[in-house]
Amino acid sequence: MPSIPKVKFNDGQEIPIFGLGTWKSKPGEVTQAVKDAIDAGYRHFDCAYAYGNEKEVGEGIKTKIAEGVIKREDLFITSKLWNSFHRPDLVVPVLKKSLENLGTTYLNLYLIHWPMAFKEGGENMPRDKDGNVLFSDVDFVDTWKAMEECVKLGLTKSIGISNFNSEQITRLLKSATIKPVTNQVECNPYINQAKLIEFCKARDIVVTGYSPLGSPDSPFLKPGAPMLLDDPKLQELAKKYKKTPAQVVLRYSVQRGIITIPKSVTKQRIIDNIKIFDFELSKDDMAYIDSFDCNGRLCTVDHSKAHKYYPFNIEY
Repeated sequence: MPSIPKVKFNDGQEIPIFGLGTWKSKPGEVTQAVKDAIDAGYRHFDCAYAYGNEKEVGEGIKTKIAEGVIKREDLFITSKLWNSFHRPDLVVPVLKKSLENLGTTYLNLYLIHWPMAFKEGGENMPRDKDGNVLFSDVDFVDTWKAMEECVKLGLTKSIGISNFNSEQITRLLKSATIKPVTNQVECNPYINQAKLIEFCKARDIVVTGYSPLGSPDSPFLKPGAPMLLDDPKLQELAKKYKKTPAQVVLRYSVQRGIITIPKSVTKQRIIDNIKIFDFELSKDDMAYIDSFDCNGRLCTVDHSKAHKYYPFNIEY
């Protein structure tokens, strides 16, 4: 069983640097994926209300606790507040719903999923008759106050953000009484986020990287777009280290100190993905992989470009 290093948050809580992502994992497949991951040594699970599969993630966890393989306190569980629940009075109730789904009394980490708020009280993606997403004008600074309340109530140990840019973080820090512990963003060699990571580090905020493998099954992938894992430069490196391209990319991520959460529902891949703690990339090869950056953001959420808090209008 690999021993997974931990990263310390600014509030003292520790998080395993490596975990299982569950975005796009179908409800029918994710229970087994969670069980396989726990057997392979994973202790960190990244979930979200909007993924629509928290109940099934919870079932996998419950089974392994019942089998005596793990205890709840061995696990680090993250979930996220969806955009249509940003109104402060909705935050605690929807977090309680996630807890019920996951079958636990507390989260280790709760994140604001996106800085943009959507219209409350309906679908996850509320749209008008022309298909445009309906926005809400709730300010994430007000949402954060309710996130702080979740910590005070003991519903989550830490709170953080996801997909926030540097200006939004600066604005949030001005009024926050509890500092975000992490900013979870898309991060892989094609979008290495060097400037944002530096910015967060200077403020004692750790970066968590989603889509570390370039999200080959992303719904946002445009036809003919270059696939990270097919990159010949990466395949050469994989040969050199006698590892798979995926293992090289994941090693690159954890070696940068980024909390890394690849998603998979395939048992063998889940096992292979965690086998990255028995080798190290050289300094030169780390710099070489840095050079792959092409600002290759896939998760552009174009449907929210008109929102005043759309995060990708500035460099980082």
